[in-house]
Amino acid sequence: MAHLEAITGRYVNLDIDGLSYRIYFEEAGEGPPLICMHTAGADGRQWRHLLNDEEITSRFRVIAFDLPFHGKSTPPGEWWLSQYKLTTKHYAEVIRQFWQALNLEKPILMGCSMAGAIVLKLAIDHQDELTGIIGLESSAYAPGRYNDFLHHPAVHGGELCASYTLGLCAPDSPEAAKRENWWYYAQGGPGVYAGDVHFYSMDWDVRDQVSKIDTTRCKVSLLSGEYDYSATPEMSEAVAREVKGSQYTMMKAMGHFPMIENYAGLKPYLTEALDHMLS
Repeated sequence: MAHLEAITGRYVNLDIDGLSYRIYFEEAGEGPPLICMHTAGADGRQWRHLLNDEEITSRFRVIAFDLPFHGKSTPPGEWWLSQYKLTTKHYAEVIRQFWQALNLEKPILMGCSMAGAIVLKLAIDHQDELTGIIGLESSAYAPGRYNDFLHHPAVHGGELCASYTLGLCAPDSPEAAKRENWWYYAQGGPGVYAGDVHFYSMDWDVRDQVSKIDTTRCKVSLLSGEYDYSATPEMSEAVAREVKGSQYTMMKAMGHFPMIENYAGLKPYLTEALDHMLS
């Protein structure tokens, strides 16, 4: 039978550094705002299971947006004249302007992989504007991810990125869910995954800053998949040691993309983290 999902999609236009950014986002539910951010080279579709979870949307206004160049968000200005390279400064500014444009008061930020990294920077610099952060597969430093074949004329970039990331899923995650994430990755724009990895592998390092997060002002929950060999459990645990009062949990039988590869497996851990955000 036909089923109409409760998710709605809209665009918001942001002005950042003299350029206009048309940002697509989807949302569902009511309550405290929970902003969900996708992994490198992907888009907000990774959060569709959460957006359709009535147990969560009955408690939170869940919002997932596509970064510029990703999904249904439009590249800004004369984007074809320069190579796309994401930076820490610009990444954080886009996210902050997004929640300000939507007039979201004290949002909870949740991100995975590179987004699980950038939420740390936002908590460092803007912790009084947030309720807290939930970092999936978070790291304060993640070198060694970039290689020239991520954007190469002899290689199908979409299939390369999709197949590489397929290997980051846990072996017991449902095959259909892993392939769904593969499909989203295969649709990424040329050079977008490489540009994201530029941030993640070359520009990202807050090892000397994370201890500044005050968890009495901004709560911190870190969830790391047992099988994640990219942002390993040890990397997330290292962040937790520096952030006093943070929660850290290793998720059994989970990989690098818990919200899409195995949402049912993520949900108990996520529910505990969300309860902590509201405690």
